Amino acid sequence: MGRNVAIVGATGAVGVELLRVLEAREFPLDALRLLASPRSAGRRLRFRGEELPVELLGPRSFDGCSLAFFSAGAGVSRAWAPRAVEAGAVVVDNSSAFRYEPDVPLVVPEVNAEAVLGHRGIVANPNCTTILLLVVLAPLHARAGVRRCVVATYQAASGAGAQAVRELEDQSRALLAGEEPRPERFPRPLAFNLFPHVDSFLPEEGFATREEMKVVWEARKILGVPDLALVCTCVRVPVFRAHSEAVFLQFERPLSLEEARSALSQAPGVRVVDDPEAAEYPTPRLAEGGDEVLVGRLRVDPSCERGLCLFLAGDQVRKGAALNAVQIAELLA
Repeated sequence: MGRNVAIVGATGAVGVELLRVLEAREFPLDALRLLASPRSAGRRLRFRGEELPVELLGPRSFDGCSLAFFSAGAGVSRAWAPRAVEAGAVVVDNSSAFRYEPDVPLVVPEVNAEAVLGHRGIVANPNCTTILLLVVLAPLHARAGVRRCVVATYQAASGAGAQAVRELEDQSRALLAGEEPRPERFPRPLAFNLFPHVDSFLPEEGFATREEMKVVWEARKILGVPDLALVCTCVRVPVFRAHSEAVFLQFERPLSLEEARSALSQAPGVRVVDDPEAAEYPTPRLAEGGDEVLVGRLRVDPSCERGLCLFLAGDQVRKGAALNAVQIAELLA
């Protein structure tokens, strides 16, 4: 069949980033098929010096494809991913459609690469917040065993799509002009503001949001620790791109600050940025466009036994979505 690749949702933010990552990493392929909804079909996107047409997603879209990236939402994935598998493609899905299915691997290559061996045609890409957290958490867990994890996220507007970024821009201009901003994509104005509301609230989970529970559910599955004590509060902040997280850990076994720093310095996909006296620490601006998750503000937590505090930042469109998907495809290849 050859290495014929399809991207569903090619014109979205993650789809466009997938093109950049595939080109930058020189992913081996013979042909690339770009697929989208009727609204975007007919456009052309640049890849490896060529202008490729965007085709309408349809019943014959996956004929001859050996690999299909899906980044068009859970509804599209549920409807079309099984058809891609029937046509002979392996699907790397960026939506939440299959993440919690017991027979679908949920993979962060730096953490559980071996899980792809168990796929039955579909491999799920975790939520961006989970990916950024686990790239940092996994090497520490391997050293000392995480007993408890408390996370507060600071999530950029781009996590809610291009419309949300435009809304932040428009609201910022309105406030600076002395006008009242009007929220449309978000429940409240985001410019010069923040709010603890990412995704919908779940009454059955004590009114945690779905985004917060994604981190819990996915971390437990990926690490293979079904009873991991983890709680998360997700906050939307007026940042255009790249998420940040404040993380508070308690370990089963002793772990010195030096050991933690060493583990993170050697971990794939991690870059330690930790010199507070020189004002060097992770920030969204520093993380934007990068492949690595930045970690810093490493310090002992004096409020509990065997505790550690840290702060991380990562590009949720890049490593939190497109890059992780391509790394999964590289494992499959």
